[in-house]
Amino acid sequence: MGVEQILPHVPALRRYARLLAGDAARADDLVQDTLERACAKWAQWRPGPALRAWLMTLMHNLYLNQVRDRRHDDGAAGLDETAEPSHEPLARAPEMMDLERAVARLPPALRAVLLLVGVEEYTYAEAAGILDVPVGTVMSRLHRARESVRAMMEPAAGEPPRPPLELVRK
Repeated sequence: MGVEQILPHVPALRRYARLLAGDAARADDLVQDTLERACAKWAQWRPGPALRAWLMTLMHNLYLNQVRDRRHDDGAAGLDETAEPSHEPLARAPEMMDLERAVARLPPALRAVLLLVGVEEYTYAEAAGILDVPVGTVMSRLHRARESVRAMMEPAAGEPPRPPLELVRK
């Protein structure tokens, strides 16, 4: 495997991992695990323009395995039923801190779709391929994710409305 082929994709992997995992240390571990998995499975890679999508698919599957393992150890519910514990905010602006907290509170399956489509700007079809689900499932999860984030971002009674955020609009 040529490092020069993967290096341009590391920033996107780090960004996606940071948003998925919620903290820098877990995100760095996830990126490292993804790169190790890519090296081990390089023979399965078919050259073409979709290397980034293949790497994202590896990362997503590793992340789901980690979530399942943690949930299994804790005896908790399935991926779509319960959100993970919230993580420290990543941004500095109060609105972004609120948004990141809301996104971190989403169940992993909803958060992954929202991040792939809303942050990484994959099409529904590309996100479906990465997540190995039908396009309709991506659309449904994206709708539920956006509605959940909107509800969490609603101002409390007496607070001024928050400015619209591109991630939850559309």
